[in-house]
Amino acid sequence: MVRILLVEPMSLLRGALSTVLSAEEDLDVVGELGRIEEAVPIAWTVRPDVVVINMDLLADTGVEVVEELTNKLSDCALVILVDDDAPGAVRGALETRVGGFVGKDAAPTQLAEYLRRVARGDRVIDPALAVAAWSAPRNPLSKRECEILRATAQGLTSVEIADALHLSAGTVRNYLSSIKRKIGARTRLEAVRIATEAGWLPIV
Repeated sequence: MVRILLVEPMSLLRGALSTVLSAEEDLDVVGELGRIEEAVPIAWTVRPDVVVINMDLLADTGVEVVEELTNKLSDCALVILVDDDAPGAVRGALETRVGGFVGKDAAPTQLAEYLRRVARGDRVIDPALAVAAWSAPRNPLSKRECEILRATAQGLTSVEIADALHLSAGTVRNYLSSIKRKIGARTRLEAVRIATEAGWLPIV
């Protein structure tokens, strides 16, 4: 049996997914959550083989939760449910440890097959999502710049980012100026918005 934990904010969709997947003889939904903050303690308790997460939940603290899941439950695979209009986000996540990316309009039978494959150790991505992802603009930001912009998106000041990353506040400000110049943003908030919409702030 493939044990599955669902993390989906819409109760109607979450219930429908649970019903459809549980109907498969080799799939067992062991948990259903509406908030990503609950994912780590519940996953630690029920020990799923696959965690299915709605990508909309990855804003703000969701990224840290995914990191914690992959670190604490290394034998548990992650599958992200993605909107078809977010190719940049998929492209930005292709080099992460996420096991699969599935469009939210995927047929139930196709989703079930993807979950089986991910549980076996394969990596999967919807063909339509893959094509769209590779046509999306490349990320012009360095790894360090993405790290600093992610911290900015979380509301940290330059001084707080500097303390967290063991840099000087001046260096952080220089990075932020470079970020704005590279992506054509006038302010930090605009830089965060542009990078988020383009999928340049990685999931993990």
